[in-house]
Amino acid sequence: MRAIKTGPLGSVIGTALFAVAIAGPAWAQDTIKIGALTNLEGPFAVPGQDGHRGVDLAVKLHNGMAGGKKIEILKYSSDATPDKAVAATRKAVEQDKVNIMIGPLSGDEGIAVKNYSKTHPEMVFVNGSSGAQATTLQDPSPNFYRFNTEGAQWLVGLGDVALGKGYKKMFLVAEDYGFPYSQVQGFMAGYCAKGGRVVKKAWVPLGTKDYSSVIAGIPSDVDALVVVLGGSDAVNFLNQAEQAGVDKPLIGGSITVDQTVLNYKGKKRESLLGTASAGPMADGIDTPAWKKFVADYKAAFPNAYPTPSLFAYLYYINTQATLLGLDAVNGDLSDKQAKLKAALAKLEFDGPAGHIKLDENRNAIGDTYITEVAKAPDGAFYNKVTKVVHDVSQTLGLSKADFTKMGIGSRDVPNCP
Repeated sequence: MRAIKTGPLGSVIGTALFAVAIAGPAWAQDTIKIGALTNLEGPFAVPGQDGHRGVDLAVKLHNGMAGGKKIEILKYSSDATPDKAVAATRKAVEQDKVNIMIGPLSGDEGIAVKNYSKTHPEMVFVNGSSGAQATTLQDPSPNFYRFNTEGAQWLVGLGDVALGKGYKKMFLVAEDYGFPYSQVQGFMAGYCAKGGRVVKKAWVPLGTKDYSSVIAGIPSDVDALVVVLGGSDAVNFLNQAEQAGVDKPLIGGSITVDQTVLNYKGKKRESLLGTASAGPMADGIDTPAWKKFVADYKAAFPNAYPTPSLFAYLYYINTQATLLGLDAVNGDLSDKQAKLKAALAKLEFDGPAGHIKLDENRNAIGDTYITEVAKAPDGAFYNKVTKVVHDVSQTLGLSKADFTKMGIGSRDVPNCP
C-alpha cells in the first residue's frame, strides 16, 4: 500500500485501495462493517473526496449506530474505471469481509459493481452516486439498491428550458460512457420531441486533457452548447474554451456546474452565471430539511465547499437509507440479510432534497430540480432553483411502451441532427 496524504480539502487521498475505520474497535457481533467506495484517483478524485464526506456525515448524524449496532466504515478508492471499481469491491467483500457495500461513484463503475453483486447474493449492495440508466434498468441485480435517481432522470425538463431560451440548434460535448449517455437522453428526449436539434455530438474519453479539436469543430451557427463533463474534464474544457474565445451560452449537465466545478478558478467561471442545468438536488433549495443538511455539512467540514456537492448528497442519502434499513430490522443480517433486503425494497423516507422511494428495479423515483448558476452575496457560485419536476421515474414521463421503443440512452439514442 502506498503512502496516504492529505488533500487540499482536508480529506484523505490514496493512490491505491485503502481502508480506514471511523468507528472504534468493538466485538464483531456488535459491529456492522460497511464498505464505502468512491473515486480518489482519476478525473473524479475531487468529487470522490466529497462523496466520502457524505458517508461520514450520515453515520455521524446517526450517532455511529444503526439497528442497535456500532457502524464501522471501511473506505476504498477507484479511478472511475469498471475494473478498478470491481477490484476494490472484491477486496472489501472477499478479504475485508464487509457486511454491506456502498458505492461506486461513476456510471460504468455502477454497471460493473451491479454485475459483481450477483456473485454475492448473500449481502446487500447500495449505490454511491453512479447514475447510468443500465445499472438498474437493464438486467437489474436483486441485491443492488439505488436510492438516488439516475442521470437521465436528472435532466428531465431541461430541454424545455433550452427551447425557452431560443436554443433551437445545439452542439454537444460529453464523456463517452454510460452516465453521460443517460444525461444526454434525459435532455434530448424532451428537447428533440419539441423541435430542438443537436446538430453535432463530440464524445470524449474520460480524463481528456486536450479539447482543441473538439473546440475547433463547434459549428459557428449553433445557438448554444450542451456540456456534459465533470470533474477535471469540465474544468479543462471550460478553460480551453475560454482561451479559444468560445462565446456560446451553455446548458450544463448535472456534474458540469456542480460545486466541485463551480469553485474552479478562471475567467470562464464568470460566464457560467445564468447557465441552466438540472439534477436531483440544488444548492439553493429553500426548505428546512435542506438548510439543516447544509448546516450539518458545513459544521462537520468547515474547509470544504460552501454547500454539499452532488456527490456528497448522493452518498449521504444512500448511506442514510442503509442505516434506516438497519434500524428497521434491528441490525438483523441473518438468513443472507433477507430482512434487510425486504426492508430496503419498501423503504420510503424524506431526504434533504425530498421524498425518496424505490421502483420495482430498486431504483429511486424522486424530484428533479431545474436550476441556473447564480452568485451569492459572498461571491460564491451556486445553483438557484427555477423549477421542480416531481416524481420522475426511469421512463422519463413516457409510457413504458414509448420508452421501450426509444431505448436506453447511447451515443446515438436519441438523435435529432
